[in-house]
Amino acid sequence: APWLRNLRGDILGGITAAVVTIPVSMGYGLLALAPLGESFISTAILAGLYAPVLGCLVAVVLGANTTMIYSPRSVVTFLVGSFVLHSLVRSSVPALQTASPEMLLALAFLLIFLVGCFQALFGLLRLGTLMKYIPAPVIAGFQNAAAILIFCSQLDSMFGFKTPVPLTGIPASLELAQLLGARITKAIPPALLGLITGSALYSLFVLLGWGGHLGQLVGEIRVALPTPHFLAEFKDIFMSPQIAQVLPLLLTGAASLAIIASLDGLLCARLVEADTGKRVHSNGELVRLGVGNMAAASFGGIAVGINLASSFANHRAGARTPLSLLVHAAAVALAVVALLPLIGHLPRVLIGAMLVAVAIQLFDRWTLQILRKLVTGDFPSARSMLDLSIILAVAVAAIEMNIVIAVAIGVAATVMLFLFRMSKSVIRREYRCDAVHSRKTREPKLMKILSDHGAAILVLELEGPLFFGTAENLALYLESVRRQNVSYVILDLKRVSEIDSTGAKVLLHAHDCFTKEGRHLLLSSFPERTQLAAFLKDMGVTAALTRGRLFPDADRAIEWCEDHLIVSQEGSAESGDEFPFSRIEVLANMSETELAAMKRALRRHTYRKGDIVFREGESGDELYVIAQGSASVCLKLSGSERETRLITFSPGTVFGEVALLDRETRSATVKADEDAVCYVLTRPNFDKLTDEHPAIAVKFLSNLGRELSGRLRRANHTIYQLAS
Repeated sequence: APWLRNLRGDILGGITAAVVTIPVSMGYGLLALAPLGESFISTAILAGLYAPVLGCLVAVVLGANTTMIYSPRSVVTFLVGSFVLHSLVRSSVPALQTASPEMLLALAFLLIFLVGCFQALFGLLRLGTLMKYIPAPVIAGFQNAAAILIFCSQLDSMFGFKTPVPLTGIPASLELAQLLGARITKAIPPALLGLITGSALYSLFVLLGWGGHLGQLVGEIRVALPTPHFLAEFKDIFMSPQIAQVLPLLLTGAASLAIIASLDGLLCARLVEADTGKRVHSNGELVRLGVGNMAAASFGGIAVGINLASSFANHRAGARTPLSLLVHAAAVALAVVALLPLIGHLPRVLIGAMLVAVAIQLFDRWTLQILRKLVTGDFPSARSMLDLSIILAVAVAAIEMNIVIAVAIGVAATVMLFLFRMSKSVIRREYRCDAVHSRKTREPKLMKILSDHGAAILVLELEGPLFFGTAENLALYLESVRRQNVSYVILDLKRVSEIDSTGAKVLLHAHDCFTKEGRHLLLSSFPERTQLAAFLKDMGVTAALTRGRLFPDADRAIEWCEDHLIVSQEGSAESGDEFPFSRIEVLANMSETELAAMKRALRRHTYRKGDIVFREGESGDELYVIAQGSASVCLKLSGSERETRLITFSPGTVFGEVALLDRETRSATVKADEDAVCYVLTRPNFDKLTDEHPAIAVKFLSNLGRELSGRLRRANHTIYQLAS
């Protein structure tokens, strides 16, 4: 079996992870249920220890193929404790104000059960991929709120503020040695190192007779075989007459907590994935976390997540299969049975100090970096300051109000900020086509027309979503374009991620206005066979522009505009007859005698539409002159059936000259776009021409050089135009 191939590593990893999990899980249990009072300390510690046992067992049963450890997390535990304190213990709901502590405990576990239900539902509905859209400032706000409240809630147990015990802070300070534990030794987990050093000093003070100046011990913890007895209590709660008062509070709190817990779990899972190399399936993880929380709550355990410290310890100690999760669960369960008497003699101050250490490590580093810049005078950007304001708003709401309001404030603020940022201009770049031409080569006379009048063609490259927040800006810009000397407007949709109904209506309105004025609106990079294309069809955009104004790329759209512009200036873009031999650019400035010699050196070839003139990699040394029709160099895009045009050669232009000059293999494939006629100059004929008529050969090469330099000059001009 695969699990037996790495038996030693999985056993060692599971035990090592358990050593990391046990101390912090006890602290998390106290953090979650401490608001219920001193009488629930033993229950809280057991709740913290039951959680990793049940979380790991459920994960394996549900098919987890990972070494991630499912145990309590600080942020999630803080949110549970915050709900228990603000929404249960200090509730304004009459039914809760008169409820017994035992009933409040059952409601706390019911909350965790409902959180699990929501998480499992998120996974079954495949919402795991959507969780990443919860804004980072909202999560940072919860982290900082958790850190602040955890830190402040443990100051009394550390320093004895309510009941003065002056020496309490000394073992607490040694417990904080876990912050430096990783630097002192890697052989002992930092939390365990802190417990050992703090307990040793506490015992020393007791031996010296200073026990009265120290805080209390955890106390006796009684444990029996756990059963899912809370399920019966959940049923009683739902059958009680007061459920109508309590259920809305529980559902809203559970939904809000489930969102944060799910995102926290998925973020941690991604971090573990980067360390282990095992891929994480978001929706499956949500189901496992959800069912794990339902099981933990039924047995009296707190919520579980993906514990990073334990997961990293597990993998780095040699674990490679889910067997390590079973070993981890067994080790924690054994600790519950065998070590509870010893746990009962732990000073409470050490548990408090351990949670303070967790709180210090929990502070969001991004927030601290922004605050450090403010303090040092190195003021961060306006965007960072806006993010900081959301972080502070969420943190204050989580501390002063409750998690439901905090989530609502954070998400609402971030959505408004997103809309503000997205309302910037959707126009990424614009350029005129007097400098930037299509990839269709033309004779110099026509290129001169495009250089003189090409400014009437305007290309607007759009980027991002074209929705109600950006569509109005585009509409205003198109309105201003109508007051300029522009006859053709190409909207390039290559980088447009989304178009809503408002954006579609702006396109329709612009098309109507342009058409009435004799102008032309074209769409390039039109997304064929996509949801966006179907939406534009439903909105009537496709029908209004017609297929003749929709192009696969900007190059084809520019070519259409150039042809239309040439017709308006010249009367026709191209004649159907063969291009006059004497007007071919590479034969310029030649006499009738010289033209006759060139005609003898050239061979006439005809090609049908779709014929391959030559293929990439073929040997060949011929130069081609297009006399009629056209031919294109196309490149097939990897991963699709689409092709992109590199260049199109029209009558009077030359291609294949590189192979004639350097005698290397063909660098590209050329295909006839339509029935075409070419004059072909082979290398032997060129050599013969050079020997017999060297002056003609020199003229030919001079003309060819001028043609190539013209292409290079136009390319440089285009690059400058696009880069500016």
